[in-house]
Amino acid sequence: MRNRRYGQYCGVARALELVGERWALLVVRDLLVGPRRFSELKRGLPRIPTNVLAARLKELEEAGVVRRRPVPRPGRGVQYELTDYGHELDEVVTALGRWGARELGEPAAEEVLTTDALVMALRSTFQPAHARGFRSSFELRVGEALVNARIMDGRLEVAPGALPGADLAIEAGPVLRGLLAGEVTPAAAVRSGEVRLTGKKGLFAAFVACFRIGPPSAPPAA
Repeated sequence: MRNRRYGQYCGVARALELVGERWALLVVRDLLVGPRRFSELKRGLPRIPTNVLAARLKELEEAGVVRRRPVPRPGRGVQYELTDYGHELDEVVTALGRWGARELGEPAAEEVLTTDALVMALRSTFQPAHARGFRSSFELRVGEALVNARIMDGRLEVAPGALPGADLAIEAGPVLRGLLAGEVTPAAAVRSGEVRLTGKKGLFAAFVACFRIGPPSAPPAA
């Protein structure tokens, strides 16, 4: 990685030299969700060639962004995790995801939404000002991706997997982008059958209001 220099004495150039190679930031994105084995990273990035994933991990290790650790017992083998230096990319990746989401149209046939990508999408689009005073738990499935989210008075906790006993379980498809962009209302999405709800259905509009693709909207009046 260090051989690929831009010849610029600039922090942006140096950052790109460290994490600007193809797939590198997507590896970081998934590791921001949690430590991953090599096979788990490969599964979450299905189009990355195995040799390219190995190369990116090696480069990120050399840059001090990623490290290897033994899998906690009773597991075996090693997993990859971000270092403290790597975790400093959290705000960068979240902001980049929020910026890029504004250019998302309908997903192409070959494009997939992974669970880790959905976790980061919710983190990127969360609007704390709209969640003040609101407390509920959710399970969200979009295609094969399944995550759980807890909104607690302006704070968001989101993680992969199911959440038994969630206040509301949401099944959505590509309409989720339109909902978060304000192009489709929650009521219209439910009426069309593009969203299916189980549990406290009245929470759905409040859930959608806590996320936004595009410039932040004004919070509701107190």
